[in-house]
Amino acid sequence: MQPPSWTARVSPAKDGRAERKSPARTPASQEIARILAQVPDPEIPCVSVIDLGIVREIEPDRVIITPTYTGCPATIAIEQAIRAALDARGFGGVAIETTLTPPWTTDWISDEGREKLRAYGIAPPPKGAGAASLKNVAAAECPRCGSTDTEEISRFGSTPCKALWRCRACAEPFDRFKCH
Repeated sequence: MQPPSWTARVSPAKDGRAERKSPARTPASQEIARILAQVPDPEIPCVSVIDLGIVREIEPDRVIITPTYTGCPATIAIEQAIRAALDARGFGGVAIETTLTPPWTTDWISDEGREKLRAYGIAPPPKGAGAASLKNVAAAECPRCGSTDTEEISRFGSTPCKALWRCRACAEPFDRFKCH
């Protein structure tokens, strides 16, 4: 895995959603990004907080994060994992801030993160799905066999940010990341 060499910044897009910009890079910001690329999401350990797009901004003196949704029970665990990783690598003076606006969107999941989710057995939302459908009405692609002959079984999956789906082709249940 190649570590990210960017500083994440988010600004409002024309449709009111947030989009990423490519801001100036500093060596400290790049090192912090490399560290955070190794911090797994506590509920989905196959992806890092960078892969999920939870990290909104990295500067030499602060990291800004946005949970996948307001009230996410993993937010405190994510903050603690980031703090521990930064402290262990000599970045104890870097502040961690949480912001809820603009809200996180599944469009912020990296391409690598989407592939990691699929390999882990979770159907990632397609890019742009958040703007098109908050209810996951479009068929999900089964992460096991690739079929789109799938159906939602329950709006509530193993974590609040996922729904439970079933593949009609291979009969396997799977989680699908909720689009938003």
